[in-house]
Amino acid sequence: MEHYNIISYLSAGIAYSILLILSLWGIKKHTSGILFFIAVLFSSAWAFYTSYNLYNDDLYTTSILPLETLRNLAWYIYLLALLNGMSVNDNRHIFLSLFKSGYSAVLITGSLIIFLIEINPGLQFKVNQLLGIDFRLMAHVSFAIIGLILIEQLYRNAISEQRWAIKFICLGLGGIFIFDFIIYSKSLLFSGIDYLLWNARGIVNALVVPLLAISVVRLQGETRNYTISRKVIFHTSALVGTGMYLIVMSLAGFYIKKYGGSWGDIAQILFIFLAILVLLILMFSGALRARLKVYFNKHFVNYRYDYREEWIKLSKTLAELKSFNELSRFMIKTLADLVDSSCGGLWVKNDNGDYYLAENYNLNLDADWDLIQAENPAVRFLQNKQWVIDFYEYQDNPEIYQQADFSDWLEKAKNTWLMIPILQQNQLKAFVVLTKPRAPRQLNWEDHDLLRTVGLQLANAFVLNQASEELSTARQFEAYSRLSAFVIHDLKNLVAQVSLIVKNAEKHKHNPEFIDDAIDTLENVVNKMQNLVNQLRQRNVQDSRSIFDMVKVIQDIVKQQSAHKPTPDFRTELTECCINGEQEKISAILGHLIQNAQDATDDDGSIIISLEETGSSAIIKITDTGIGMNEKFIAERLFKPFDTTKGNAGMGIGVYEARSYILKHSGYIHVDSELGKGTTFTITLPLSTTEPLPISERNKN
Repeated sequence: MEHYNIISYLSAGIAYSILLILSLWGIKKHTSGILFFIAVLFSSAWAFYTSYNLYNDDLYTTSILPLETLRNLAWYIYLLALLNGMSVNDNRHIFLSLFKSGYSAVLITGSLIIFLIEINPGLQFKVNQLLGIDFRLMAHVSFAIIGLILIEQLYRNAISEQRWAIKFICLGLGGIFIFDFIIYSKSLLFSGIDYLLWNARGIVNALVVPLLAISVVRLQGETRNYTISRKVIFHTSALVGTGMYLIVMSLAGFYIKKYGGSWGDIAQILFIFLAILVLLILMFSGALRARLKVYFNKHFVNYRYDYREEWIKLSKTLAELKSFNELSRFMIKTLADLVDSSCGGLWVKNDNGDYYLAENYNLNLDADWDLIQAENPAVRFLQNKQWVIDFYEYQDNPEIYQQADFSDWLEKAKNTWLMIPILQQNQLKAFVVLTKPRAPRQLNWEDHDLLRTVGLQLANAFVLNQASEELSTARQFEAYSRLSAFVIHDLKNLVAQVSLIVKNAEKHKHNPEFIDDAIDTLENVVNKMQNLVNQLRQRNVQDSRSIFDMVKVIQDIVKQQSAHKPTPDFRTELTECCINGEQEKISAILGHLIQNAQDATDDDGSIIISLEETGSSAIIKITDTGIGMNEKFIAERLFKPFDTTKGNAGMGIGVYEARSYILKHSGYIHVDSELGKGTTFTITLPLSTTEPLPISERNKN
């Protein structure tokens, strides 16, 4: 057919004109409708002008390229509008909305610059001289690649319902850009236009118009809200980078061949081989891919979370909390909700540096996990790296965690998913363990950043709460000191009364009335002193260590406490156990613990005290069959000063004082208890390296 090329582009112009009329109905319904109208208008003008260009022999084929650039730009703007999910109601503000996106602005500005070069022959000649090739061919290859990238992003980021509306426009525009890519890449390779493909392009455009028409009808009834996924950004960015790399390498190979003399062909082949080899090495580099993913995810996509909203919501809720119990439950629930987890637990650092289970939120773990040692590999990893541990990620890629050993968690706590550090001044104050999410999901860098950020905010609240409790304890000690001043004052009065009796005894000791008054006074003094002792119950903190026999000490304590029921039973196979410490202090501590056991046990119950040596330590166990305690009480209240369950009968410092003294002297105290079954206090003290002094020598000293 003689005028096949003219008919080809003329049919495309007619098809676009019909689509132009159809698109008029979408202008008022959607803000992107005007952009679609403009794109179709430029496509129609391009098709008619190309047909006219082919008909008029005085015009050059390449003179249609500037108009084609504007056509491509119009379709870019429309695709960007769909990707940005514009919500502008005033059509006059559409272009301003597009320029709010930096990447859209760069793409639009770059296309306009190319258009200006194409319509300026002088400038175009200089650019061609600089590059050594016709830059217009390279520019239109890039246009085709960019169009395909935008279509890929649009389709991949639309949900299934949205894909129903846009799939035909993606197929239609994709076919146009693929055909353009084939034409211009072949023309760039052979330094000339393939007119067979060029003439068929009009028919190709006409054939895709029905696809565009179907999509525009569907889009008129579809609300659009598209986002760009991180995966698509990475792959398309890699595609763009690869394309640019190959273009640059092709240009370099062209110059090598042109100016390489007799070795030009060989040098070009070697250069292209090395360039492709380097590209393959980079593509298969896991470290490079991981870094590129994080970089593009952080800088080329919108964030999944509204950080301002998350921060305000978290701060507002924290301000409404009233106690540590509320805070610990809130910490677990907040982190669990961020990743759709339904269960979790909070482990808090104690005075020994270990971590106890302070709060359990539907977490089903064995009792072995109630206390986690500081030397646990996962705990050490949290302290050293301060990362969020993803056990699923660890199973797939253990090298990410530098071959750390988390096998105990994977074997014994199979449902655990995440360990989130609670850090304050680079110190691990606590950590939260979450179980697998309600629906399978994979965490990305943004989830990890949000978890760490929320963890830091929760750590501030956690430490502030602890500081408040310590301040409250300090104030209680201060009040206790003030109470001591009043006690001393009362003691002085009592001493004065007794001194007065002693002073007058020599003179009136034969007077029966004096004797009666003295007895009454002494009885009053005894009663007052007993009340003071019951209130205070605190001994001198002066360090008076000596080596003593723990067997003898416990025997004396049991004898003293035998006046109360149930009678304690001392069991040991040792005849002597040497301890270096303050005998009076340890005696008071053991006596207090035995007294507590008697108070908590019925008269028909039992209290057993055992003593044994293990290695370089003496182990004392006080076991009763009393009412027992739950784990929460032991973790939060048992060793807390001034916290007592005896009301006015106790001061709440006995167990606190016992632990403080034992820890101070390199010992350890552990409590096992179960409600309704009883309690066991286990005290570990270091053995003395020498024998105790004989009684005669101790009396001399």
